[in-house]
Formats: sequence, C-alpha cells, structure tokens
Amino acid sequence: MSGVYIFSDKNDIAAEIIGFAKSAGKDAILLVFDEQTAKVMGNSGADKIYLVNGESELVESYARSIAQLLREEGAELFAVGATPRGRDLAARVAVYLNCGMASDVSTLSCGDGQWLTQRIIYGGAVQQTEVLEGLAVVTIPGGKFEPVSGTGEMVNITLAADRRISLEETMPIGHQGADLSAAEKVVCVGMGLEKEEDMQLAKDLAAALGAEIGCTRGIAEERHWLPAERYIGISGAVIKPKLYISMGVSGQVQHVVGIRDSQVIVGIDINEKAPIFAAADYGIVGDMYEVVPLLIKALSE
Repeated sequence: MSGVYIFSDKNDIAAEIIGFAKSAGKDAILLVFDEQTAKVMGNSGADKIYLVNGESELVESYARSIAQLLREEGAELFAVGATPRGRDLAARVAVYLNCGMASDVSTLSCGDGQWLTQRIIYGGAVQQTEVLEGLAVVTIPGGKFEPVSGTGEMVNITLAADRRISLEETMPIGHQGADLSAAEKVVCVGMGLEKEEDMQLAKDLAAALGAEIGCTRGIAEERHWLPAERYIGISGAVIKPKLYISMGVSGQVQHVVGIRDSQVIVGIDINEKAPIFAAADYGIVGDMYEVVPLLIKALSE
C-alpha cells in the first residue's frame, strides 16, 4: 500500500503526522507495537493501523524489517516523530533503505515525486530547504501539523527483530510539572530575574493566568532555579501556547525558535532593544518588578 508510513512513540505527534498525510492527499499507515496504543489511535484518521507482532520490545530492533516492509508495499515516505527513540529508528531505516533523510523538519510538502522540507540549523540562524527524491525518511517534531479524526482498518503483522539488540535495564526519568508543549498559557522567566526569591513573582502571574512556568536555558542549567524540562528553546521544549509572556527574557534566536509558534507573544523587558521585542506581538518596555505586579492586580480584578 503506497502512502505515508508513520511511527512515533508519542501518540500526539503520530496524530499530527497522520493529519499531514491526509492533508497532502496521501494514505496514512500507522505502525504501532502494542494493543493499547492501537486502541488509543483507533480514531486518529489513519487509513490502516499495523499492529506489529514480534519477539522484541525494542522498536529500533525492527529497523531492517520496517525497511523491507516499506519497499515491498511501495511506501512513499516514512515519517517518524522526532523523539530520541524516533530519531534512532529513522536513521537505521534510512540506512537500510539507502535513501535520503531530513531530520527535525519544520515544514513538509510533496509534489512530482519529491518531498520538499525545511528545517532550522545553526542554532536557529538559518532555515535550510532540502528536496528528497522518491522514498525518503523524515523526522518531525510535535506541533507542526493538525491532527484529524476517522477510523481505519486494523491489521496484525509480524516483523522479525534484530536479536543482536537487547534491553539490559530501564530507569524512568523523573519529570516535574506539566508538559509545556501541551500548555495553553506559558509564563517564561529569563536571566533578568535578580534572585531566586523573585521566582515567586512569576508564580503569582502564572497563577493569575492559569499558566505553566517555563524558563530560558540559563535559569535551568546555570542557576538551577527550575528543572531542565522547563527550559524552552532549540534544544529544549518547543511550545505553541495561545499566550506566551516573558519576564526578563532577552530573546536570543535559540530561545525564539522554541516559542515562534505561539499564537500571542508578550515580552516584558527593561531594555527597549531586547531581541524579544522583534518576535513579540506586544512588547512592554519597563521594569518587570513594577509591571508584573500591576498585571497581576489587573487580572485579579
């Protein structure tokens, strides 16, 4: 079956990629590796859901078999969610297919047997356009396309696993707080905050808005005021809230890449030449220690 074959270990990204395939007029074939995921994704709009049966619980061990499946069924594209596991699998499949691959694309379109992709490189300073001929592999971050709905055919298939890959140990990573990529409102703090106690100001604003709190890289990795998963930027969380408000965030390009899909961006900074204002829909030039309490008061009223 020709079309776009899809895998992601995050269901929301898989749903978005299915939405892309349908909007491009292509059949969407989703690969899943457990019955629970198959049930959850049953109304995701996929034309077919392949429930893979195999001897291994490691998805990446099926890379050779997936490549063979794509060849045999005349696939046009293998689109994979840009997660650590997804990137690993995508690279392996591309090697077995000996085909072109584009990583972490921001846009994707098709025409005349080609796939046109764009992605951000050099820390967000450059947007690179690439054209892939014929069957290709791409990895796609979350938040790039809109999901759809609709039921499709469920098909059980058996794939051979590479038994040279084995799982020795698993250890869950502890996460604190909500997933920023799913937040509708985000208050972001930057290095403009003078001391850790000032985080309370951001917490009060977030509480008044019903928002989650994010931060720049320096706050998470240098000052350790917030956990690493709260860091927003090109190598951190990429968000698309309805409202994003920054407090003391200069707005360097590495950070702006992580917020550019926000519906409304509000920047608060005392420096009128701060780069954040070039990305903002609304900019407030002023001392955040004066401005934010006024915003909180107005919101509470």
